Amino acid sequence: MNSCIYNGEVTHTRFKPVRHFLKYKTFSILIDLDEINQLDKSIGIFSHNKFNIFSFYDKDHGDRDGGNLKEWVILNMKKFNIKENITNIKVLCYPRIFGYVFNPLSIFYCYENLNLKAILYEVKNTFNEQHTYIFPVDQNSKIITQHCNKKFYVSPFIDMETDYNFRLTEPVERLKVYIK
Repeated sequence: MNSCIYNGEVTHTRFKPVRHFLKYKTFSILIDLDEINQLDKSIGIFSHNKFNIFSFYDKDHGDRDGGNLKEWVILNMKKFNIKENITNIKVLCYPRIFGYVFNPLSIFYCYENLNLKAILYEVKNTFNEQHTYIFPVDQNSKIITQHCNKKFYVSPFIDMETDYNFRLTEPVERLKVYIK
């Protein structure tokens, strides 16, 4: 099994208009898209595309039409001229819990065999909008750093004219994700 649960914490610091800091414990799931049906069959409290205590719905990601997510990721990589032979995709996100979910950020890790080749960031806001940022990965670095301009409204506290700076590690026993 390549799928797992990561225990962690979220911290958030805002400096203006008023300084604000929050920190809370949470967990995320890393789902290998090739294992999702096996997870559905083997874990009684987890379901794929149907209600349960914990569930993962394809329609919460991608085009949000319930279509095949692996195909959606590969199609979007081609749109961004990332021409890798992707054999495996894992998504880091929050599961639905009793039918409710909000994933402000879902991260798709795209592999060619065992080599991480690309990362797709799916950023969502409270207005049910989303934008996808896709980057190739430099295999020579333990810390993956990627940068882009923000493309859509996320928060009244974050100017539209700003950038995202992603810093993360590959999902192994431990995982770190920083966004600034």
